[in-house]
Amino acid sequence: MASINEIDIVLRLAIACILGGLIGMERESLERPAGLRTHILVCVGSTLMMIVSIYGFSGYEGVTKDPARIAAQVVSGIGFLGAGTILREGVTVTGLTTAASLWVVAGIGLAIGCGQFFAAVAGTALVFLTLVLFGQLERRHWANKYCDRIKMVVRDQPGQLGKVGMLFGKNGIGIKNITMQHIQEEKVINLEFVLKIPANADMIQIFAELTEIDGVLSIDKSC
Repeated sequence: MASINEIDIVLRLAIACILGGLIGMERESLERPAGLRTHILVCVGSTLMMIVSIYGFSGYEGVTKDPARIAAQVVSGIGFLGAGTILREGVTVTGLTTAASLWVVAGIGLAIGCGQFFAAVAGTALVFLTLVLFGQLERRHWANKYCDRIKMVVRDQPGQLGKVGMLFGKNGIGIKNITMQHIQEEKVINLEFVLKIPANADMIQIFAELTEIDGVLSIDKSC
């Protein structure tokens, strides 16, 4: 089996770092559970495993060499990490896109590890396009079908998001998306919710209950 030199190893790991980082940056910008560093680690790690799988046993006689074995373990094993990014609050499930991005980043890393650079770059481009462009389309077009965007400013203290989420859940309101921005200097968090609001919801009463939550500083109904 052909060997690989140190320069090629460093090159493949560097490409994995760059491509994984591109996808991680998009997740980081939305403050998702798995961001820049996590995606880089997953991509570099899967690349390293693939390199070891293909070239690591070339000097050992009698060792069965099947590179697909480690690749298969990476694909199934990444599911445990992805599951950690999926959160459930009442009937609302978040983090599925981040879990999928981790899974596809592992695939990109495997492609780099076995020298399929074009497949890795093309896959990264398509994933980045899906997350950025289609994400904007979803927020602008489909989000309108879910009736409302609500912006809130709350104090940066434990349990704030849980209190708001419980109130929404109690009134049958589903959370389509959450964007958070921490303002460290002012010790506040800017929250933006995309909500699926039932037709029979009493929004006046819900807004009144939101303002009564300790730590909620302001509420703005965006649409």
